Amino acid sequence: QVQLVESGGGLVQAGGSLRLSCAVSVASGRTFSDYAMAWYRQAPGKEREFVAATRDGGGYANYANSVKGRFAISTDSAQGTVYLQLGNLQPEDTAVYFCSADANFAAVIRERGAFWGQGTQVTVSS
Repeated sequence: QVQLVESGGGLVQAGGSLRLSCAVSVASGRTFSDYAMAWYRQAPGKEREFVAATRDGGGYANYANSVKGRFAISTDSAQGTVYLQLGNLQPEDTAVYFCSADANFAAVIRERGAFWGQGTQVTVSS
């Protein structure tokens, strides 16, 4: 019973930046901080892959090796939003980006999160 809505995708040139947002509506009796959050992405013809995850209100985070140093995940509990800052974007980053949530951090980093958004398209041109 968690609703996730991604936004912020678009078309950028290589080297550019975007900030993706995931608005989170939590289940009754829960708060935003009860959930671990993750970002995944899926390019055409490829399987969905892990990008970044966070828990403890942003106190802990981990990233795929391919995006370390370029992407940053963050949260705003007051706004009920998780962000993914994308920097130094490359054509290989082109994909639909999804957010995922679960009370269990292990679930979200294993692509087993209970809740998923519809995704937002990021396209990076050369």
